[in-house]
Amino acid sequence: MSETRTESVGAVGGGQCTAIPQARRRPSAAPLRWVWLAAWPVTAVFVLSNAATPLYVLWQRDIGFSQGTLTVVFAFYIVGLIGSLLVSGVVSDRVGRKPVLLPALVLALAACLIFATATGVAALIVARLFTGVAVGAVVSAGMAAVSDIAGPERKRVAALLASCAMVFGAGLGPLIAGVMSEMAPAPTVSVFVVEAVLLATALLVVLRMPGRRPATRVQGAWVRVPGVPSGNGRQLVLGIAVFAPGITATSFVLSLGPSLLSDLLGTTSRIVAGGMAFVMFLAATGVQFAVRRLRRRTILTAGAASTALSMITLIVAVQTSAVAVLALSALLAGAGQGMGQLGGLSLLNSTVPPQRLAEANATLNVGGYLPAGILPVSAGYLSDAVGLTSGTTIFGTVLLGLAVIGGLVVLATGHRVTDSA
Repeated sequence: MSETRTESVGAVGGGQCTAIPQARRRPSAAPLRWVWLAAWPVTAVFVLSNAATPLYVLWQRDIGFSQGTLTVVFAFYIVGLIGSLLVSGVVSDRVGRKPVLLPALVLALAACLIFATATGVAALIVARLFTGVAVGAVVSAGMAAVSDIAGPERKRVAALLASCAMVFGAGLGPLIAGVMSEMAPAPTVSVFVVEAVLLATALLVVLRMPGRRPATRVQGAWVRVPGVPSGNGRQLVLGIAVFAPGITATSFVLSLGPSLLSDLLGTTSRIVAGGMAFVMFLAATGVQFAVRRLRRRTILTAGAASTALSMITLIVAVQTSAVAVLALSALLAGAGQGMGQLGGLSLLNSTVPPQRLAEANATLNVGGYLPAGILPVSAGYLSDAVGLTSGTTIFGTVLLGLAVIGGLVVLATGHRVTDSA
């Protein structure tokens, strides 16, 4: 007869955990291949998240809308994502990862259909909104699923794979879209047919993925501002301080990068635009493998420094019309996001209990994506008013200041918070 024990977990942010009996048996770790496979739905959805980037110039030509409207279309993705994060993390921790991931993948497939048939700005807004909702689900439930399957002994591996799955997919999407839109017929259709196939394979992975219903019942509102358990506030602040400026920098490149390339290069090549986004996120992926053995404090400090340097080079690029410097800025932006993301996720994975991890991941992403939605939209409308060069310069100066502040916050905490986790 198996022994039982009682667990209870304290919570903040509106949730309470009820003590329940639980078997003392420790679940066996899943094979490593399932840890990798669990990351695939994250990659597949993030391919969709940025697949539209090289196609905006085509829609602008065919539909007709300004830089400000373009950034609004982009920002509706952030609206859907943040709205999803208010629900998906809590729901995932209560009912399990699969019941959140399966509807998210279906919604992503619907977004592909809308993108492929879009004839107006409203359709693009709806498609981006659906995409944001799906992404919000995978950055909370999907990343937590990777950690669940990896088990407590492989927390660092789980954080690395989940983070790299996100940024690799984010870069692969615009590359595929850029190449196919130049070489395949019906560019705004064929891209999303390919993406639908990728999402279908992710759907199969989730259906077969090992998983358990949560052992702890969490009480409180189902829709609320997500939070972290008591004692994890400092780790969350450190992650947001570096991750938010980093992802805001890459969001700017995704939304207005093609327009900058058009001004600097005099070309609207979708391959070039998609290639720049891919290289940016390839840097975000590669840097995480390069720094994975460093102390978390070092990773976060380097991430803040990389984002700050990215903004300096962005300002130089637009003032001198130097395409090579613009590419360097994109590389540094990708590295800054990658290190901020890895540092933040690693801190949470190492300290937050599994029954609150999806909500904690959602909280980190809300803190990151809020400025990533607001600042690029502001830069887009500012560029309409004062010109792309001046608007970009002002944006770069503001984000440079935020990145420096983030780095100072990390340095001021000392070693205790980041390296004791």
